[in-house]
Amino acid sequence: MQNLGGQTMLSVGRVLTEEQRLDKAVTAIMGNIGYIALGAVLMIGERSIKDDVPTANTDGRNESYGREFVASISDSGLRYVVVHECKHKAYRHLITWQHLWKINAHLANCAMDFVINLEIEDENKDSKFCTRPVIDGKVIGLLDEKYRGMDTAQVFWLLHEETDGGKNPPPEGWGEPTDTHGWEEAEDMSAEDTEAHVAEVEGAIREGLTVAGKLGSGGDRNLEDLLETQVPWQEQLRDFMYETCVGKDRATFKRRNRRFPRGVFMPSGISEKVDALVYCIDTSGSIGQREISVSLTEVVEICRVATPSCVWILYWDTEVCRAEKYEMHELEGIANSTKPSGGGGTMVECVPKYMKEHGINPQAAIILTDGCLGGSWGTWDCPTLWCILDNKSANPSVGKVIHIKSRDL
Repeated sequence: MQNLGGQTMLSVGRVLTEEQRLDKAVTAIMGNIGYIALGAVLMIGERSIKDDVPTANTDGRNESYGREFVASISDSGLRYVVVHECKHKAYRHLITWQHLWKINAHLANCAMDFVINLEIEDENKDSKFCTRPVIDGKVIGLLDEKYRGMDTAQVFWLLHEETDGGKNPPPEGWGEPTDTHGWEEAEDMSAEDTEAHVAEVEGAIREGLTVAGKLGSGGDRNLEDLLETQVPWQEQLRDFMYETCVGKDRATFKRRNRRFPRGVFMPSGISEKVDALVYCIDTSGSIGQREISVSLTEVVEICRVATPSCVWILYWDTEVCRAEKYEMHELEGIANSTKPSGGGGTMVECVPKYMKEHGINPQAAIILTDGCLGGSWGTWDCPTLWCILDNKSANPSVGKVIHIKSRDL
C-alpha cells in the first residue's frame, strides 16, 4: 500500500474512497499507543464525509469532513484532523465556551484551535504519525508557542485584546483554524441532552484512561486533568460576568429562554442596556475581611470591561445589614472603602426579598458565602453565581456555582 499525495492506493492499484480513508485513519488512531486513552471518545457520535464542508466540522458530538479536503491531504494530515475533532469532543468545547462564541465566533474558534494544536504537536514530536495538513504547499492550522500552558478562555481574551475586540483583522501570520464548529447545533441541545452528553463524554474518557492504564501507555495527562481539575475561580467568575453583563447587542438575560428548565437562564435575542450588578456578601462570621477584599478586587477589575450601570454591595446574615451602591467612577478602592456589616445567622433568602422590596433589578447577582444556610437558597429573578468557600458539599438549587478554597484567594 502506498500514499500518493492525499490518496492511498492499494498495491493492486485500487484507490481508497474518502470514506475508506477516514475509516482507516480512525482505526490507525485507535491502534496507536499514544492515543489509547482517546479511543472511547472516538466512538461517540457519527462521522461522515460531506461535499459541502470546506475542511472539517464538529458540533461537539458528530463530525463531518469535506470530501475535497480529505482527498487533498496526506494520511498523517487526516489523522491530525481526526484527533483535532476528537479533542473538541473530549473537552466539551462547544458546551463550555458558548459564551465566548456569542462574544466573537471567529476568536472563539481560533482560541480552541491554538490550544488543541499545541497538544497534538507535543504528542507527535517524536513521530510523524500526525502532522498538520498541507494543501498546495501551505500548512493548515493555527499554532503559536506563546499560548503554551493556557486554556481556551485565556487565549481568547489575548486574541480579543490583540484585535481590539475583533474589530481589527488578525495579525499577519495567524492563519486560519483547522476546522469549523457547529455552535448553533450545540446551542440547540436541550438541558437534558447537554447533561447526558457531558456524562457520555466523561464516561468515555474514564474508560479510555482505564484501558490505557492496563496497556501501560501512561494514559493522557490532559484527559486526566480534565476529570480532576477545575478552571481557576477567577476565570469562572470572569466568564460569568462577561456572559451575563457585557452588552453585546445580541442577547439578554432579562427574558428567560423557555427551552431551558426553570432556574436555568440562557439568553434571549434582544438588545438592551446592561443593568446593575449585585454582589451579596455573607457576613455571618465565616467569611473574613481578606476574602471580601480579594473577591471585591476581582469583581471591580472585571467591571472595567463588563461596565454595568452600577454595582450594589449587600451585606447579609439573617437580613440585609448594609446596602452600598457604587457608580462606575466610584469603584476604585472599593475594597478599602466598603464597610462590612452583620454577624448573625445565615438566611440568604433575605437578599432577593430585600432587592424586590427596594426595586433593585440587577442583570446578575453574585453571592459570596460558605453555603451553610439556615434556610433555602432563595427565589431569584436574575442569573446567579454562588461563590462558595471551603464547602464542596454545598450545591445551590438555582444558578451556577464556583467552589473556592480559601487558600486560593
